Amino acid sequence: MKDRDEGLVSIVIPCYNAAQYIEDCLNGLLSQTYKNIEVILVNDASIDNTQAIVEQWIENSNPPFPTILCNLPVNSGFAGALTIGYFMSSGEYIAVNDADDISHPLRLEKQVDFLLKNPDYDLVGTNYRVFNDGQEKDSGKLADWLGYGEAIRKIYANGKHCVSHGTILFRGKVFDLLGGPTRRIHGAEDYEFIVKFLNANLKIENLKEVLYYYRNHDQQRSKTFYGGGGGKSE
Repeated sequence: MKDRDEGLVSIVIPCYNAAQYIEDCLNGLLSQTYKNIEVILVNDASIDNTQAIVEQWIENSNPPFPTILCNLPVNSGFAGALTIGYFMSSGEYIAVNDADDISHPLRLEKQVDFLLKNPDYDLVGTNYRVFNDGQEKDSGKLADWLGYGEAIRKIYANGKHCVSHGTILFRGKVFDLLGGPTRRIHGAEDYEFIVKFLNANLKIENLKEVLYYYRNHDQQRSKTFYGGGGGKSE
């Protein structure tokens, strides 16, 4: 099994034509109170100027954490880009952040603290607000479809979904054992990834605090599959 850096959070950001929003996403990571992080951006053959904007942000911001930009030569899709990022990760923990969303400054601190205090859990998501593009993120609508505690396993057993993929943080050793999201089910990769944890009898929780801001806009992936509000990428 891969040797992982104790305490390090590897934040994986799959990017496809994310030029309009990626700076907001990265600035949200600059403000994290948990400082032991690395950021891995997987640019999934974007046809806009995502690459140039990320490179300019790195130069201008001089982030205090390692920032890796992986530019794929061909589009590998949501699951492929995530899995490449997971393979590149070095952290004891892996977090996801969608390229058009923003993490609350306390997000990683709260999630790592939960896993430290609950060693029998392997993945933790959070509550979030949905804000329309151009709207103040704190004024967005509170998510109302998440599950908590023992209800999570029951909800997935009934074929429903109750963890927002963009909010998850999980132990890197689980990826090393189970692998990444499937490429067989286009549009339900995030659902299948959570089910993979549950089928391995691993414990999952959502934090009730709002620690993530989900941007609602016309180009997001979830408009195609879910009508907005659950998870997105290409």
